[in-house]
Amino acid sequence: MRPRSLLLPLLSFLALARIAAAQITTVADSSPDAAKTLRQFHTEALARGQAFDHLRTLVTRFPGRLSGSKNLAGAIDWAEQTLGSLNLDRVYRQDVKVPHWERGAKESVMMVHAAGAEPLNALALGGSVPSPEGGVLAEVIEVKSLDDVITLGHAKIAGKIVFFNRPMDPAPIRPGLAYTGAGDQRSRGPSLAGKYGAVGALTRSLTHARDDFPHTGNTTYAPDNPKIPAAALPTLAADRLSAALAASKRSADGKEGATVRVALTINSRWLPDAPAHNVIGEIRGTEFPDEIILVGGHLDSWDVAPGAHDNGSGVVQSMEVLRLFRVLGLKPRHTLRCVLFTNEENGLRGSATYVSAMREKQEKHLLAIETDSGGFQPRGFNLGSTQGDAHERAAAKWRALFEPYGITTFIKGTGGADVGALLALGVTVGGLTPDSQRYFDHHHTTIDSLDKVNPRELHLGAAALASLIWLVDTQGL
Repeated sequence: MRPRSLLLPLLSFLALARIAAAQITTVADSSPDAAKTLRQFHTEALARGQAFDHLRTLVTRFPGRLSGSKNLAGAIDWAEQTLGSLNLDRVYRQDVKVPHWERGAKESVMMVHAAGAEPLNALALGGSVPSPEGGVLAEVIEVKSLDDVITLGHAKIAGKIVFFNRPMDPAPIRPGLAYTGAGDQRSRGPSLAGKYGAVGALTRSLTHARDDFPHTGNTTYAPDNPKIPAAALPTLAADRLSAALAASKRSADGKEGATVRVALTINSRWLPDAPAHNVIGEIRGTEFPDEIILVGGHLDSWDVAPGAHDNGSGVVQSMEVLRLFRVLGLKPRHTLRCVLFTNEENGLRGSATYVSAMREKQEKHLLAIETDSGGFQPRGFNLGSTQGDAHERAAAKWRALFEPYGITTFIKGTGGADVGALLALGVTVGGLTPDSQRYFDHHHTTIDSLDKVNPRELHLGAAALASLIWLVDTQGL
C-alpha cells in the first residue's frame, strides 16, 4: 500500500491526465456525425466517383485549352453541360475577354559548334514574340541569374542569345518553393536580356526531372524593353548546351570559330483578345444563401499540354464536390459555388472578372478554395486569412477527423492564383495540398496526360475538398 501522502498527488495527476486526454480527443469524440459524413464522402468518391471519367473526357476531347483556342471553347461548353447534369440550383457563364497567343509552326533550336550542328528540343515560351524572318543565329552566353545579365551589361550581352541556366533548387521539401525561386528567369529573364541588347533568350525548364521534355510557361515583356524571341530547353538539352559552352571555352581559349552559337526560330503570333467564359454552378444555401463557399480550378491549359494535372484534375475535383453533396442528400447552409476559371495560365482575366463581379454585387465569401496543384494523393490544405491563422484553427478543430485519410498538414498559404486576389478583400482562401514531388515532372508539357493521374488519388482529393467544405459550412472556421 502507498502512503496516503503520495497517493493523493498521484490521483490528482491521473485526474489531470484524463482531462488532458479528453481534451485532445474532444473533436473526434464529440463529432460522430462529422466522422460519419467524412466517411460517406470518401466511400462515395472511391466507389462511385465520376471525376476520373470526366477528366478522361476533358483531356481527350479538349487538350491544349489555351485562351482563345477552339479547344478552350469546347471545354467551356462541356463544363457547362456537365455541371448541368448534376441537378444544381443554377449553372451559368460569366463573360471574359482573354488574350490570344498562338505558337504557330513548331519552333526550332539548333546548337552550332565546331563539331557540327545539333538540334535541341525546345518550346517557345508563352507570349514570346516570333523571331525575325529566317530566324536568329547568334553566339550564346550562359548566365545563372538576372543579376548576371545586369553585371555583364550591354557590352557583353548585345547581339547574343542569353541562356538562363539556373536549376531549380533541390533542397526544398516542397518543390513549389523551388519553382517559385527559379521562375524569374522564365517570366522576366527574356525581357531583361532584351533591355541589354540580346537578340534571343533560352531558359532551363522549371523542373527537377532529368529528361528531354521542355516545359513552357508564360513570359512577360516590360513595356519599354525590346521584345526578343524566347524558348525553354528541357534539362538534358540545357546540360548539353552548357557542357558545349564549357568545352569550347576550355579547348579553344576563345579562338575564332570556337564559339557556340544557336539558331533559333519561333513562329508565334498575337491575335486580338478573344471571348471566353468562367463556368459557374451553385447549390443554394438553406440558411445563408447570400454567403458563399467557393471551390474551383481553371479550365485552360497550355497549348501543348493535355492539362491532366494542370488543371484538369482541379476542374473535375471541384465538380465532384458538388456531385457528392447532391448524391449524399446534403443541403449546405451557405451557398456552395463551383467556379471553373478561364485564362489562369497567361493572364488571370477569369479571376479578375470574377472578383470585379463579386465586388459589384457585394457578395460575401466565407471561404474560397482552389485545387491547382495536381491530382496526386491529398496530404493537407493551405489556408490564409487577414484575420488570423486559419490553418492553425482548422488543424486544431479537424486534424483528428482527417488523419484516417492521410491528411495531416494544415499550412499557411494564399490559395491558388485564381482565388489569391480574394485574400486582400478579407476572404479566407485555401488550396488542396497534394503530394507534390512529381507535379513539376509534367507541368506545362506534352506529357501532362491522363495516364499520369491515379484515379484513387484524384477521388481522394475530391473527397477531402468536400469534407473541408462541409465542416466549414456546418461548424464555421
